[in-house]
Order: sequence, then structure tokens, then C-alpha cells
Amino acid sequence: MEGFLVLVLSSIAVIIISQLLKVLLSLIWRPYAITKWYRQQGIQGPKYQFMKGSIEEIRNLKSGAQNVPMDINSHDFTPRTLPHYLKWISLYGRTFLFWFGSKPRICITDMELVKQVLSNKSGFYPKADAHPGMLALLGKGLVMINGPDWARHRRVVNPAFTIDKLKMMTRKMTGCAKSMIEGWENQIAQEKSKQIEIELNKQFLELTADVISLTAFGSSYMKGKEVFLAQKELQALAFASFLNVQIPGFQYLPTPNNRKGWCLDKKIRTTLMQIIHERMKSRKDEGYGKDLLGLMLETCMVGGKENDNNRMTMDEIIDECKTFFFGGHETTSHLLTWTMFLLSTNEDWQEKLREEVLRECGMAVPNADMLSKLKLVNMVLLEALRIYGPVNIIFRKASQDMELGTIKLLKGTSISIPFAILHRDKEIWGPDADKFNPLRFENGLSKAAKHPNALLSFSIGPRGCIGQNFAMLEAKAVIAMLLQRFCFSISPNYVHEPIAIITLQPKSGLQVIMRPIQA
Repeated sequence: MEGFLVLVLSSIAVIIISQLLKVLLSLIWRPYAITKWYRQQGIQGPKYQFMKGSIEEIRNLKSGAQNVPMDINSHDFTPRTLPHYLKWISLYGRTFLFWFGSKPRICITDMELVKQVLSNKSGFYPKADAHPGMLALLGKGLVMINGPDWARHRRVVNPAFTIDKLKMMTRKMTGCAKSMIEGWENQIAQEKSKQIEIELNKQFLELTADVISLTAFGSSYMKGKEVFLAQKELQALAFASFLNVQIPGFQYLPTPNNRKGWCLDKKIRTTLMQIIHERMKSRKDEGYGKDLLGLMLETCMVGGKENDNNRMTMDEIIDECKTFFFGGHETTSHLLTWTMFLLSTNEDWQEKLREEVLRECGMAVPNADMLSKLKLVNMVLLEALRIYGPVNIIFRKASQDMELGTIKLLKGTSISIPFAILHRDKEIWGPDADKFNPLRFENGLSKAAKHPNALLSFSIGPRGCIGQNFAMLEAKAVIAMLLQRFCFSISPNYVHEPIAIITLQPKSGLQVIMRPIQA
């Protein structure tokens, strides 16, 4: 018996030692070998630190950069949000190697290489491994998954975003906007000055949440409110943990933050299941509807061989609901916020857009055909996406050893593409790249810069944002309705502090003075 115990314990000891050796090799020898590999190609970068990689330097640089507000006429927020990229570009050039913990990342800023990565249809550059905080926030939805699962999910949700479906959604979008505007008008009517200060970022978050609830899930904002509030808290938790060293398995330990995250996730799943069950109960005999939720339920509940290739499980539907609840309101709300900031600080453009809106729409509630004629509004929205795009940076990874231009990539290397820096590249966008100039889009998107794919706000290629037409239609509708009824200017209380909490947003909100045009 003793001999058996000794044998078992010695076997366990061998396994533990072998695993520790593997960990040590991955933390010490592997980074050394990878650094040497890329340096032989002329790619330099900050020195690897044991376990932490470059995280400590990133944290220190970002901490110091966010203490000073920007001038209201300055649009280059990259020193606040990406100070480490700017420092390393100045030291090592526009292609460099850095480390997120023990994981290597190559930054690329050459548009041809960026296009090659994002436009690849062979699966060579899938999404990089997701941060645990992002997985908790979005689940394994369309944004996070790769390969056959991604293709299957895309096939299911794609019909919800056809042009005809979007046109049908316009009335719901304008209906939600009208309710918000009427609330403001009632507040203004009670003020002697006939004007009010409104914090627009918060208002737009609620508006776009209401729109996505109604158009995609047949729910109201009040029903989905628990989802949005819980996702906001999860967003803050994810942001706070982004620069922590990722220890394998740590997300399963019952730490205070993990327990809070689990509780929020449970609340989100419970609320989403209520919305799903209500739809299943009310639509049992007549199909599940043709909106996003209905299309997903159809694949889950309806049998038949023709449906097997598109079938989604209930867990997959819940994860897609998470993705579209968050993505459907978060990005559009910040597009609206930054567009209103730019129009509030460029009143000449505000007047140009108002003239266009009144010419094409009059005072009628805009429909899809009217919105398609608003060329100047579209140009301003594209310029807002360029200057204040919701996503600062995205990551892909090499699925195998391969060549990207002259770079010989090792399998598993993450590829970092800093959209915000590329959108300010004067070689691509011209000497006024840091300025607000919607006229650069006068001749269309492909001719706005020296590279036809230079605007990356919705990404490009097969994994471009499926909801970009939805977001642009909603933004056009809301901006048009605001221009019909109000003139606006930036409030003295506004402090210009863009911050990237997953998406780019004003740190303390956007305070704007709203005046009815009749006044």
C-alpha cells in the first residue's frame, strides 16, 4: 500500500514539475526566442518583462496622459488613449513588437498590410483571443467567434440587416427620437430663457438602447434596461482589468470582481431569457418574427435538414443577444455624441446641414428615402467616424507561420491595428488630417484619402461590421430631426476629455445648450 501511494505521489510530482517547466519556458525562453526572431527582421520594441511584458509601461504612460484635458478645438486624442503606441512608433518605427503579458503583439500601420489582414477570406487572420472581461460582456457572439461558427452565425443574422428591412425600421427609429425630443421641448417650455443644457451622451445611450430593443428584439427600453445597466457595469469591470496580468484560470476564482461579474452575467441571462420566452409564447402559432431575435429563434426551434447548417443553440442566441444589445446601442450612441460635439463647435457646418435637412425633409418626420438624399449629413457622419471612431484599435492573430508583406509572422502572434493613429496619418489623409473637414468625403468614401480603404471605423473585409448600415441610418435620422427643431452650441461646462472605455466616449459626458429654432 505504501509503495502504491509513493508511486501515485511521485507521478503527481512529475506532472506538476513538467507543467511548471512548461510555464517557465513560455514565460522566459519563448519570449526571448520570439524577440530574437523578429529582431533579425529589423523589428524592434520595448524590452520584455517577466510575466508582465509591456503592461507596466502601458499602464504608467496611460495614467500620466489622461490627467490633462484637451483643447476643445483639438481632435487628436491619441496622446490620451494610445500614448504607448506614439512613444514606441517614435522609438522603433511604425512596425514594432510589444508584449501583452507573455503574448507577443506586432503593430502594423501600413495600409496595404492592414488591408491584407482585414480582407483575407481564408481564415489566416482570425480574431485574437478575447480578454475574459470582453467575453463576459459580449459572450461568444458574432464579434468574438471565428471559423465555421462565425460563418453560421453570420448567415443567420444577415437577413435582419438587408436594405429593405432597414427601411422598415426607420419609422421605429424616428418614433423613439421623437419621444426624446418632445421631452426636451417640454423642459424648454418651462424655462424662462427658452433654452436648456442637456448631457447628450447619456440621452443618446438611452435612445439607441430603446431603438435596438424595439427594432431587433421587439422589446422596449424598460424591458431591456436591466440588460443595459448590467452591461454598463460589466464594461467598467472589463476596462478596469484590461491591463492586469492574465493568469490562466484566474477568471474562475471567487474574487470580489469575479463574483460581481458572475452576478451581472446571471442577471443579463435571466432578462434575455424572459424576452426570449415571451417571444416564443406569443408567436408560437405564427412564426417567431422577421427581426433579429425571430430569425435566430427560427433556426433554433424549427427542424428540417435545410435548417441544420444554420441551427443555433439557445446559449448561442443569448450570446448574440448580448453582442447586439451592446454593439447596437453603444457604438451608435457615441457616433451621435461626437457628431453633435463637432456640429456644436462648428456652427457653420451646423447651418449647412440644417439647410439641407429642411430642403429635403421640410419639417416632416424623415423617412428612408429622404435620409438617402442627405449628402452633407452623410459626409459629416463619416468625418465624425474618422476623427472620433468608436473603436480605437483591433487585434487579429496569425493562425500559422506566414508572411505578411516582408514580415515573417510566427503562429499565434497578435497583430495590432491602431485605427485612431491610421485615421490621423497625414500621408494617407493629407496635411489637414487632424482637422474637421467633411469635404474630404465630397467625392465618396473611396476617394476621401490616398488609400480607398482608409476609413476603418466599421472595419473592412468579410468581418466588417454587420450593423454599419443600421448605425448610419439611425444616426442620420436622429441628427436630421435635431437639426429640424434645435440650434445648439457647446456648454461652458463641457470638458474635452475623450476616453476609451472599450468604446471612445467623453469622460464626463457632452453638455450642450439646446435652443428651439422658433425662439
